[in-house]
Amino acid sequence: MKATYMIGIAVIVIIIGSVAAYTYLSAPTISIKASGATFPQPFLTATIIEYDLIKPNVQINYQGGGSGRGVSDLTKKIVDFACSDAPLTSAQRTTAPDILHIPETIGAITVAYNIPGIDSGLKLTGPIIADIFLGTIKTWDDPTITAINPDLTLPHHDIVVVHRADGSGTTNWFTKYLSLVSDTWKTQIGANTNVEWPVGIGQSGNSGVAATITTTNYAIGYIELSYVLENNVPVAAIKNPAGNFIQPTLEATTTAAQALPSPLPLGSDSWEDLAILNTNGDQAYPIVTPTYILIYKDLGVINGMTMEKATAIVQYIWYVVHDGQQLGSALQYAPLPANMVQTNEKTLNSITFNGEAVPTH
Repeated sequence: MKATYMIGIAVIVIIIGSVAAYTYLSAPTISIKASGATFPQPFLTATIIEYDLIKPNVQINYQGGGSGRGVSDLTKKIVDFACSDAPLTSAQRTTAPDILHIPETIGAITVAYNIPGIDSGLKLTGPIIADIFLGTIKTWDDPTITAINPDLTLPHHDIVVVHRADGSGTTNWFTKYLSLVSDTWKTQIGANTNVEWPVGIGQSGNSGVAATITTTNYAIGYIELSYVLENNVPVAAIKNPAGNFIQPTLEATTTAAQALPSPLPLGSDSWEDLAILNTNGDQAYPIVTPTYILIYKDLGVINGMTMEKATAIVQYIWYVVHDGQQLGSALQYAPLPANMVQTNEKTLNSITFNGEAVPTH
């Protein structure tokens, strides 16, 4: 996977070097601040690097910290936009009204592990994963795991569970998946950006969880697929509703994304009920989710905002959901389907600055 990741980065560099679709006009530097989810951060970083070549006067500073931080920062109006894997709840939308959801990319949440001597091949089911994170399954050679892995010699060693410690959209979707496959998880723990973990070590960000897994023997945790490639960590094949054990790949993520409903919610609507978990499809990976850019419908509510800055923000996001999508596949993010792009276009065209329409491109 490390080689695949390096090839992906090389593809991005080639694409960046061949940019010719936009024209840069000399203008004063415009600084844009954003924060939030670490799930899409590798993809966002790639788009920011390329956009700097397209429009060097637009400087975008994206700080991770988790979906919870992004929502908090945007609610306080200390960033220009935010990112969150978890759509806003009704309570959050009441606290910060007029925030729009703009899906930016689609990714897979993997179950990564570090078992000495086993680089690949581990199979897991949803109920087994739930029992591991509940602490019910305590060792790697538990009979429920060995029964579906007859070709592996699993060690009699305690499983070290690693989970997120910060407010996390990745946690939101992972625990929603666990709630789907385990009634015990659903009734005892539930799903949210923060939950009361029964067992395990907490770390901040996808990168923090990935680092702990790679440096801790017998560990298991959940991370977005691009962090798997970056850290060269093994991941489990997870049994989907069709009964197939599916590795998290771009193809399996894209297959799952085809199950998105139509019509989609509008940008100003609630996205809480939209999910891509345990979808039908023989080759669909079962833990897939869109991730969102969050932005105020009228950017005039942000202190220091001008029409020029509002235009720069909206045009960058327009780029992300259009030409920027070509950068995602190299990092194993699935491109947005056509109906989602069309919904984003309507949303972006609705954004204003002090009541005046903001040009999108």
